[in-house]
Amino acid sequence: MNPQMTLIIYILSGATLGSLMLLSGIPAAPLLGSILAAGFLSISGQFEPAQWPLGTKTLLGIGVGTVIGTGINKETLSELQTLWKPAILITITLIFTGLVVGFLVVRFFGIDPLIALLGSAPGGTLGMSLVGAELGVGAAVAAIHAFRLIAVLLITPALVKYIAPIVNAN
Repeated sequence: MNPQMTLIIYILSGATLGSLMLLSGIPAAPLLGSILAAGFLSISGQFEPAQWPLGTKTLLGIGVGTVIGTGINKETLSELQTLWKPAILITITLIFTGLVVGFLVVRFFGIDPLIALLGSAPGGTLGMSLVGAELGVGAAVAAIHAFRLIAVLLITPALVKYIAPIVNAN
């Protein structure tokens, strides 16, 4: 099958399951559904890996960054006046924890330190995968972050729903 048709099949499968997942009520369901559909399709071996046209990932990264950036407004900045201290603490803690986990993964599992450190770094799948790609380990970093993202999207909302009433009661 030609690469363009294969890419269209991947896109349609991601769009289909992403759209169907809207019915699930899971937060970020379209993202999760599209990752699962494209991932399972790729793993199945029925199709060649998708061949994205040159620059597509960069354009998608720009698009995602723009969507996120447009969510930053005057209200966001006013919230940061009270949230900047927790934001700094969270950021430092996540970076430090990512480094510690990365070093532990290298020590106990013997994987490439670059993959371990980038794979355990806080950040989005796309961003860290692009950094990994520039350093020659993009696929491995993407795999770790995709697994993490899927697990976080499935587990965290349920935990938050369960824990939030307990925290509010105290």
